[in-house]
Amino acid sequence: MTTPTTTITAPPVNDLARLARTGAMTELVQQLRGLGGCTTPIRLDGHRTEHALDTTTGEIGPVLHHLDASTMPAGNLLVRCNNRRATRCPACAETYRRDTYQLITAGLRGGKGTHERVATHPRVFATFTAPSFGPVHNRPTKGRCRCGTQHAEDAPELGTPIDTYDYQAAVLWNAHASKIWARFSIYLRREVAKRAGLTQRDFKEHARVSFAKVAEYQRRGAIHFHAVVRLDGPAGSDDPPPPWGTAELLTDAIRAATKAAEVPGPIVDGRAYTFAFGRQLDIRTIRSADFDGPSELSDKAVAAYIAKYATKGAETATGALDRPLRFLAELARMNLPEHAQRLIRTAWTLGARKDLAELRLRAWAHMLGFRGHFSTKTRRYSTTLGALRAARAEWRRLQAAIARQNRTPSPAEPDHDETTLVLAHWIYAGTGLTRGEEWLAAAFATDPQEGDQ
Repeated sequence: MTTPTTTITAPPVNDLARLARTGAMTELVQQLRGLGGCTTPIRLDGHRTEHALDTTTGEIGPVLHHLDASTMPAGNLLVRCNNRRATRCPACAETYRRDTYQLITAGLRGGKGTHERVATHPRVFATFTAPSFGPVHNRPTKGRCRCGTQHAEDAPELGTPIDTYDYQAAVLWNAHASKIWARFSIYLRREVAKRAGLTQRDFKEHARVSFAKVAEYQRRGAIHFHAVVRLDGPAGSDDPPPPWGTAELLTDAIRAATKAAEVPGPIVDGRAYTFAFGRQLDIRTIRSADFDGPSELSDKAVAAYIAKYATKGAETATGALDRPLRFLAELARMNLPEHAQRLIRTAWTLGARKDLAELRLRAWAHMLGFRGHFSTKTRRYSTTLGALRAARAEWRRLQAAIARQNRTPSPAEPDHDETTLVLAHWIYAGTGLTRGEEWLAAAFATDPQEGDQ
């Protein structure tokens, strides 16, 4: 993937002069480099102190290391924003994408605490779509679009409504999409058990269904899901599936569960809603080899495909917003496509209804009603994003400790067992960089992927 380039603007002379007077310009550049390219870091005030702790007596020993935010070159501790949206912070979004790739890959071929035998388990890649809310511009294999035009492959209007479109149903479907998936996952276990000749109670003693999924917006603004679905033994990824567990059985069960999964919706102005996935359902078996025909996928291709959409939201597909609205009037000064505006306005209007208060549609109007997590997985699919972040943070702490030891003579080894007691207190002090810090960060930018392996 191509790393986003950073444009270096004219230097803010006054701000840079102020920073230069601190006498810590070199240290400031190093602190900014430690952000890995994050453009909107969180600024924290506070301190962190490490004490030696005698595990035998419980006595707190001398200070091993003390960090005070006020003494740092930027005047604060700067930590990455960790925003997953590429439109908000390309560097942190790239880290999120790489973590998602590692998470998906671990569940397909092993690693990161998952046994390598998981690569032999039946697994499929499935795409679940939304139903139709009205005709959209398309490129049929025969003939022309319903609008009478033969669109080019890259035509911007592809996927957008032609004339009549059920905006209310579209927004409400997005708001219920996560519930539909939850209902589907329940039915999927039932359908697999049925095909194995097992009761639902006995099924957990023979097999387990694991999955990882990511949400993506279609051009029309409707959510659909891409998912890796895997069949394991009862203990999870480390346990081989039973002999009857095949990719064909799993595929058949997914089709049946998709048809059965329905969620009752609200009654709005006398119209009763029921929500389910659309008729378009694509299921392909995942193989260990590379692409081999239209029905087979490699695990590497699947992981890359899912990770790509983990950093994209409604703003990427429809030109909508990447942050919440405070007032609907804000739309007037935003150059948004008409379709995106109508979806947002519909969500805002529905959000004023007391009978729909639990959907919190105004809070999620910028997401076109969708309020679920973009990336989710079952507990035993593979490792977690939290575990990957913790491992990366520990690696950085070790590197910092090594650097400190290289600058300071190491004390003599103690005669008794010692560990470290950490006392820390941090408070939020703001977000982002000053103009001078922004210029320095761009001028001395490093690869945002550095250190994120």
